[in-house]
Amino acid sequence: MPHLIGLISDTHGLLRPEAAAALHGVELILHAGDVGSRDVLIELGLVAPVLAVYGNVDDPFTPELEEQRYLEVGGWRLLVTHGHLVPRLSPDTMLRRFDARVIVYGHTHRALVHRAGGRLVVNPGAAGPRRFDIVPSVARLTLAADDAHVEIIPLG
Repeated sequence: MPHLIGLISDTHGLLRPEAAAALHGVELILHAGDVGSRDVLIELGLVAPVLAVYGNVDDPFTPELEEQRYLEVGGWRLLVTHGHLVPRLSPDTMLRRFDARVIVYGHTHRALVHRAGGRLVVNPGAAGPRRFDIVPSVARLTLAADDAHVEIIPLG
């Protein structure tokens, strides 16, 4: 049976109602940092259980936030990190640095899906206050036994 996971990043203290709606029905939410407020985690927790990492705007001593998180879902090894501590941040750098089939990161505010050698790198984009010329977004990750699919969902 496939697993449906919500991916969100860079909320910067704002959980848009359309972000919560886009994540409705997922079994788990992974927040890739720059949470901005514990209230965001509480609100997301009303949608599904949340695992989160800290970003460069977060207090690294917040109990709910870790520097990075490895987890296993449906036989897939996943890593969640913000990415701000990775020099020359890119999908290729992430693939070289981390041992996981699915790597989720944030920080750049730009949504991205990159596949290489049976592995997947995903940035769900920034879901918080609009910055630059970037449309806010989240993502839904579907993990099946032999396939992973990502849908980037623009907000607003």
